[in-house]
Amino acid sequence: MTDQQAHLARLQRALGYQFVDTSLLELALTHRSVGGRNNERLEFLGDSILNHIIAEAIFRKFPDAREGEMSRMRASLVKGETLARVARDLDLGDYLVLGSGERKSGGKRRGSILADALEAVIGAILLDSDVETCRTRVLDWYDPRLQALSLDEVSKDAKTRLQEYLQGRQRPLPEYALLAVQGEDHNQQFEVACRLAKPSLVVEGSGSSRRKAEQAAARVALERLQVRGK
Repeated sequence: MTDQQAHLARLQRALGYQFVDTSLLELALTHRSVGGRNNERLEFLGDSILNHIIAEAIFRKFPDAREGEMSRMRASLVKGETLARVARDLDLGDYLVLGSGERKSGGKRRGSILADALEAVIGAILLDSDVETCRTRVLDWYDPRLQALSLDEVSKDAKTRLQEYLQGRQRPLPEYALLAVQGEDHNQQFEVACRLAKPSLVVEGSGSSRRKAEQAAARVALERLQVRGK
């Protein structure tokens, strides 16, 4: 076994999948900075099948979830930040093939490159096997994150609901401003204002963190606008 074969064998053990055609895996690991033959087409394919697999998993796991709730859960799992974390779990950066510029600038650790490479690997597995095998691998990598999903949590995402409501009506997005922070470091209370330009509205919310205060303010805004949960 050559050094390259041993190198790819370690990655395949981490992936839990043995390629029939290892050239597909090599292509999936090749960033566009290398040249013309790179992983962009496989990334396109992997993105499509990943969205399908995650959407189906959420659909089955949450039979009572509304469309908007399922969309937000899917978005949280297929966004670049999450993809990069999954890629890091698999140590994918150790196997990337990059151009000299990307190597020198730390491309093997860059989230966007890792996310794209993971999608490309998913596309490569699909081409090397079949949909069911690809689904099994993806769900295995994503299992801790799927198990951690909560319908209660996604239903509380008032900021997203408020943003979607305003965007759907082509209105300016809300602006959040920190008004005050009270209490000791270990027990602080944040007060935040949420301002809407159209309709003109200013509401306030509070919470144990700025994020929670913003969510509280957004919920008040939704109530004032009489927007029902979705």
